Amino acid sequence: MSTPVKRPLAPRGQVSSMQIVFGSILAISLLLAINFSGRIAAGRRIESERDNLEQVISTLQAQATALRAELNYVNSDAFVEKWARKEGKMVKGDEVLVIPVPGQATPEPAPTPFVAVTNQRPETENWKLWWQLFFDSPPPSSDGN
Repeated sequence: MSTPVKRPLAPRGQVSSMQIVFGSILAISLLLAINFSGRIAAGRRIESERDNLEQVISTLQAQATALRAELNYVNSDAFVEKWARKEGKMVKGDEVLVIPVPGQATPEPAPTPFVAVTNQRPETENWKLWWQLFFDSPPPSSDGN
């Protein structure tokens, strides 16, 4: 039987070469993980922006298609004839243009509202009204009482 070879242990304060290799591998792995997560986040932002741009492109393509169809209609004879008949008030050779004129309606007079006067008080002089408002008492009488 062979006896296991014992390596001399490094003193407690010193770092072995194996620890240095392990530490450097750990540091490189940590840097790679940070870089990788940053690239993933950037990829998500770019993908989101691409989706938004694709949506804008599809909307603009639909608008362009609608505008092309409208342009084709406006350039057609059907549009010109429709415009001439409605807006231009034009007719063909064997037709007669008829424009209806609204009749003049005579306005009916509105009935006068009935206002019933139920209680007529004798008019009070203005100074007496103001006196009552300010002093909460009847004004002095002018007959000397």
